[in-house]
Amino acid sequence: MVGRDKKSRNGTFWARALERAQLGVWDWDLRTGDCFYSATWARMLGYDESELASSSDLWLQLTHPDDRERALASGDRHIAGQTNAIETELRLKHKQGHWVWVLDRGGIVERDASGKPLRLMGVQTDITKQKAAEAELEQVNVRFRLALAASGTGIWHYDIATNRSYWDARTRDIFGLIADTDEVTADLWHSYLHPDDKEATERAHLPSRGSDGVTASQYRIIRRDGEVRHVESLVRFITGAGAAGQILGTVRDITEDKLREQELAYAARHDALTGLWNRSAFDRQLADHIAAGAPLAVFYVDLDYFKALNDFAGHAAGDLALKSVAAGIRGCLPPAAHAARLGGDEFALLVPHCDAAQAERIATGLLGAVREADLGLAASTRKLAASIGIAFIDNANTTVADALACADDACYAAKAAGRNRFAVFSATVEAGSGGLNAARIAADTVDAMEDGRLKLFGQEIHRLGRPWQESRHVEVLARLVARSGRLVPPGEFIPVAERFGIASRLDRWIIRTALSRHGAALRSGALTLGFNLSAQTLSDPQLWAFVDSVIEETGAPHSGIGFEITETAAVTNFDAAEQFVRKARERHCRVSLDDFGAGMSSFEYLRRFPVDTIKIDGSFIEHITQSRFDREIVLAITSIARSIGCDVVAEKIEKQDTLTMLSDMGVAFGQGFLLHRPEPLEAIVSRATEPSMARKAS
Repeated sequence: MVGRDKKSRNGTFWARALERAQLGVWDWDLRTGDCFYSATWARMLGYDESELASSSDLWLQLTHPDDRERALASGDRHIAGQTNAIETELRLKHKQGHWVWVLDRGGIVERDASGKPLRLMGVQTDITKQKAAEAELEQVNVRFRLALAASGTGIWHYDIATNRSYWDARTRDIFGLIADTDEVTADLWHSYLHPDDKEATERAHLPSRGSDGVTASQYRIIRRDGEVRHVESLVRFITGAGAAGQILGTVRDITEDKLREQELAYAARHDALTGLWNRSAFDRQLADHIAAGAPLAVFYVDLDYFKALNDFAGHAAGDLALKSVAAGIRGCLPPAAHAARLGGDEFALLVPHCDAAQAERIATGLLGAVREADLGLAASTRKLAASIGIAFIDNANTTVADALACADDACYAAKAAGRNRFAVFSATVEAGSGGLNAARIAADTVDAMEDGRLKLFGQEIHRLGRPWQESRHVEVLARLVARSGRLVPPGEFIPVAERFGIASRLDRWIIRTALSRHGAALRSGALTLGFNLSAQTLSDPQLWAFVDSVIEETGAPHSGIGFEITETAAVTNFDAAEQFVRKARERHCRVSLDDFGAGMSSFEYLRRFPVDTIKIDGSFIEHITQSRFDREIVLAITSIARSIGCDVVAEKIEKQDTLTMLSDMGVAFGQGFLLHRPEPLEAIVSRATEPSMARKAS
């Protein structure tokens, strides 16, 4: 049976086998040089058997130029006895023009008596798909290696059964290990672990057997040169790899990432310019200290004249000053204290267990440090100063906002009191005097003079029944624009200015600003301006020296300027008021007596002060249509004013029937004025200097 099967496997059988296996056969006779190629070999390259000449070098003609030398060398080595067989991969040109990868295997099948090779046979197999898969896999490997290189990731594994560890080159580089082979001693890794991380890291690198999960860990290593590095490992237990399995892991140096994290964490808590705590970090610190219940002091530090420094010397000088101030603040702090830059030129401190004496020492030191701050300017240039508010907190229920608000309010009080000083918050004193809001307004009024938020307004004073062009007089007023944009009424900030001693400064600002801007309009006779004076201003012995110098600078005529003094101001310093009125009359400035009738000595003032105008207190005007008494008072004042040659101005005319009644009364006595609604002074001056109005006036 077996013999018959062998006999039946004839040439047709083997031809069919070659066809099914897609093998191309070649047979090379070294004696004649002839080479036979099977029909399957021709079809593998897209040819019919009759299309190719059976020459010995046909295969070489069809071989890719880059593969010829390698293919010839493989045959030559075998013929020379250097190899047991021919085996090489090469590309052959397909009939359609593309290249077919083949695996060429063969060898010597016949020798002569002396052993000289006479005949070689072999087969070539189409491995194009295999080579394409290998190329695709190589691309994947290239990308994988590139990803590893880009990520800086090293790979290692530990064989549990043999107790051997293997580190790739990148892993060795991360640990600073110089070695030529991947194998390292099993206990080497342990010797690199940071003592503080050693126990937890070793546990993380022993995953449970049978688990296919990945364990991630971060730890520190100490390299042999003493450098500490942060690394991250991913570890997985691999079953079936070795008798007992393997632990496969990756390692990546994350030191730079950790440093960036630390830098970001630092930046999140600290002010970039000064290095002090920022507002959010300080709030958290303050909240923790308050919650702990221990007494502490909160300081609020606001730099004085910082805006002027920025405007004069530029922001670089301002930044230098802020850094210098921050360094000075650090030098004044006890060890347990914290300091922060809240923003702009404002700082805050919290000092645990701080009593009044220690707070005073710290505040005094802070004031000195700010005064000595390096501004990068000449010594003669104005230095910085600071206003400091201090609040003592001993109630664990106090909020951070309230604690800072108390210190901030005390800071406002220090600023309003003259700056370059400190003030201590006292709930009793502040509540009794309204000092918190008042101090804020006073300080804001001073700042508004410098940053343009103090605006000049005016009221046209009209003669009853006559056009304004016949009087052309304007009472100058000031309006404070809060930082929020709200227009602060004079009833809020004028009394505060008087109480905090800045009324004289405010009056001077108004006079200088109005005359500087509109001196030309006064010289042309387009209008006259009237200014209200506080008691502080009246008492200023240098007042007229100031007024005269401004008039000289601006060219505004004395006759175009009027001043108003109130009974309150006059009674505060009667002699000063009397002297002021005398000097005003000498210079031909007009003088008005404001709020007439509200005091007990109103008529006495008329006898002592030769004024030009009497302004009837508004309390007698607003109810004049209902009150016969008010009408009689107004008639009496008007009658007296006419008899001594004074004009009369009525305030608080807010209703038409009030205006009608005053008009009737004014006509009867031939005198009387009223105040129109305030508007920006610039707009009034612009109208007054229009050519059409100038013609009407002439």
